[in-house]
Amino acid sequence: MSKSRSAFFLCIQGILVLLFCMGCGGTLFKNYGGITPNADAAKTFETYKINPNRNYYTSGSFVYPNALMGLDKTYTLDSDLWKKIDPTPQEFRELVTNMQKKALDLGQNQHGFVILDDKGRQIGVWYSILSVRTVVRMKEGGKVVIFTPDLDTYERNDMNSLGSPR
Repeated sequence: MSKSRSAFFLCIQGILVLLFCMGCGGTLFKNYGGITPNADAAKTFETYKINPNRNYYTSGSFVYPNALMGLDKTYTLDSDLWKKIDPTPQEFRELVTNMQKKALDLGQNQHGFVILDDKGRQIGVWYSILSVRTVVRMKEGGKVVIFTPDLDTYERNDMNSLGSPR
């Protein structure tokens, strides 16, 4: 077989593999949303505004959570790992300021995010350091699975420990 013919078949195989992967990707990720940075969400937390149409949850320490989340009440959180809270305005202020102090100790800042469903619609807000990652998976009947951040979120991002993040 000539080199040009061999290259042609290799190119066709590559295209077929790419199309197959794209098709699988659409199926594999069709029920997934995510979080995206958002200045308005940050302002909501940093002005200590509690939205009565949201249920609030924390993950990690009660003093300085790894993440603070407000999920619209039209959705049900399908997870036992989050701690549901019903904070007073003063308790909400303390949570946010403690999180901010912890982040500053690490040379970082807290950020606001919007939580998006699989169609790109906002279903809540999130507050954490920028490096925190999560998975948002939509289920039937208005249920949503949102993964908690790693328990060592702050320790992994401690810029003061050995001069660099772990």
